[in-house]
Amino acid sequence: MVWTDQKARAVLHQIFDAAVESANPQRAILKNLPDKPRGRCIVVGAGKASAAMAAALDSAWPDVDVSGVVVTRYGHAVPAGRIRIIEASHPVPDAMSQTAAADLLQAVRELTPDDLVIALISGGGSALLVAPAGGMTLADKQSVNRALLASGATISEMNAVRKHLSRIKGGRLGLAARPAKVVTLVISDVPGDDPASIASGPTIADQSTIDEVRGILSRYRIVLPDTARAVLDSGDETPKPADLESDVRIIAAPSLALESAAKAAASAGLQPLVLGDAIEGEARELGTVMAGIALSAKIKGLPVRGPAVLLSGGEGTVSIGREAAGRGGRNTEFLLGLAVALKGHAGIWAVAGDTDGIDGTEDAAGAVVTPDTLERGLKKGLDARAHLASHDSYSFFDEIGDLVKTGPTLTNVNDIRAILIV
Repeated sequence: MVWTDQKARAVLHQIFDAAVESANPQRAILKNLPDKPRGRCIVVGAGKASAAMAAALDSAWPDVDVSGVVVTRYGHAVPAGRIRIIEASHPVPDAMSQTAAADLLQAVRELTPDDLVIALISGGGSALLVAPAGGMTLADKQSVNRALLASGATISEMNAVRKHLSRIKGGRLGLAARPAKVVTLVISDVPGDDPASIASGPTIADQSTIDEVRGILSRYRIVLPDTARAVLDSGDETPKPADLESDVRIIAAPSLALESAAKAAASAGLQPLVLGDAIEGEARELGTVMAGIALSAKIKGLPVRGPAVLLSGGEGTVSIGREAAGRGGRNTEFLLGLAVALKGHAGIWAVAGDTDGIDGTEDAAGAVVTPDTLERGLKKGLDARAHLASHDSYSFFDEIGDLVKTGPTLTNVNDIRAILIV
């Protein structure tokens, strides 16, 4: 079989699309609904997939007294019948994020044991639900969020900080819903599928502690506003497992997306090798590591002999620091690091993208790397290493026409990376 550039690109797109489709909210919701309640069903939710999840639930239960409110990112809203949809900002919260948090807390007040709360949670919910604790303002929360995003901290570390500075995260929404039963339906976007980490677990008991949060802040040299420090100094811990019980169901996840990607690869005549769904680290460095594995496979047939595809998930980080930065997210930065390390080696292509369709804050899900990526860049006067150093990966791939633009997919199971070796 002859692997042309056109064929390699097409197969990579098929693999990525299969991963995204595996997390289709409508099908996932229908498979995981609990028993109908004797009383009312109050729907609350937050995340990039929450509106699509709410629409599926409302349609499935026409005979149940359903009401509620969910918040999603701007541009991700869809009509959800009896469930109100709010749009807010991501990744840095805005005033609508604060309004949404207040509305969700109001929605679960004065419930009875006959009522059922269904929480629809997906990635991105942390920024979309903002209820500043203590004397913190929205501006304080925005300042903390920006510092976290630029720090290089992992998503679980960032969420631990967010939970302890919030009146709704870290199980506090679930606590407010008592005595109603709470069922949490989760589309996971985090390594290991820990529901307490997704959208900062508003209905899930929190294992992290204030002491751990202080360690995270020290490790990444994150400076908090005085009001945020005062919240931590107050010693107000999040609800722990002994304080809060809930029925949690993971309805879509990175591991399931990788399974679907592997099936698509096998259908295309490739040997899939899933490296894991929890691969984290600095995005550009992950690119270098993955290039080494791909070159070993190409040259030595280890750890897999081509034609093959290396599949991985997880969430890289981009540590910007104080230097000037261009445009780009963790997937395009990963890919540019990969391209630089591959040095144009023949027979290796790659795609990487965020399954929500948005890499960081840009309008692309990710991009594609080909054997002639660096060469085509040079023809346009682009220095890949310089773009990598200035965190300007989006601009590089935009100039050579290799961005992957899907638009909002209305789901989110984190990043999917596929490296094709032939």
